Amino acid sequence: MHPEWLTTFDKIVESSTAGLPQDENIKWTHLSVTQIVRQLSDSGLEISRYHVKQMLRLRGYRKRKLLKMNNLSQTEQRNEQFEKIMIYRKQFTEMDFPILSIDTKKKEMTGNFYRPGQCYSQAMRRVNDHDFASFSQGQIIPHGIYDVNDNTGYLTLGTSRDSSEFVCDNLLKIWTEHLQYRYPQAHTMMILCDGGGSNACSHYIVKQDLCKLSKRLNMNILMVHYPPYCSKYNPIEHRLFSQLTRAWQGVPFYNIQFVKELSNETTTSTGMAVHTYINNKIYQIKRNVDDKFKNDFNNQIIFDDKIPKWNYLIKAA
Repeated sequence: MHPEWLTTFDKIVESSTAGLPQDENIKWTHLSVTQIVRQLSDSGLEISRYHVKQMLRLRGYRKRKLLKMNNLSQTEQRNEQFEKIMIYRKQFTEMDFPILSIDTKKKEMTGNFYRPGQCYSQAMRRVNDHDFASFSQGQIIPHGIYDVNDNTGYLTLGTSRDSSEFVCDNLLKIWTEHLQYRYPQAHTMMILCDGGGSNACSHYIVKQDLCKLSKRLNMNILMVHYPPYCSKYNPIEHRLFSQLTRAWQGVPFYNIQFVKELSNETTTSTGMAVHTYINNKIYQIKRNVDDKFKNDFNNQIIFDDKIPKWNYLIKAA
């Protein structure tokens, strides 16, 4: 590389360079390759885009995306909870008891709407130019259950609301139709989930529904919640939901049956399969907690001594 080129290049980039005050090694420029070529030309140097890209690489500039890595707040007992999760997972794996990772993906509209991503097609496909809900055939609430030990995904497509009752109904169906045969000796299941929404660790109604589920299944349920801002570490996010997102790319959700068939075809090189179901039940919101449950609360649930808000055992009897 000609020294004169680099000297002029450095002067041009320096005037349009920003950085982090706390880290002098991190710098970036808002100039594009075309803009740098133009400014070099104004300085009397006719240099191609190829050589400009070489100079950028020589000075350590690469195209990089932003990483969501900085925690907005520090959560107390965060590390302790992750250590506890590791211990629980090891114990349940050794006993061959079910470890179920659960969560709900964002709601989707059915209809001829645009969806991000691409897929192979023989011609351009046309979709609506606006995503108005009034033109939708309805909404889909995708709730997932991922069997960590068995590497199997179960997806329920709801059409009503993402409530704790909806989640418990899905768990009941998956257990009675699949998991009870996979884990015939198990007397306790472990559920990994985040701490909000239909899994909220602080809501009485969620615990009430889980207690009812535990009694119906005659199965203890160990609830283990990930700390705030840590739901991305939940296995279902990167084992099941990431694969469903890939399978759904660039495909309009014409109707719920089509989404079911598309989801059932999702597989991975590690052998993961997905079983998909449709749940058309109508769920209510703002349900009241039974006074009997509140009075008998501590007799039905055993809370962890050190981190009770995120770890508790729901007894079947």
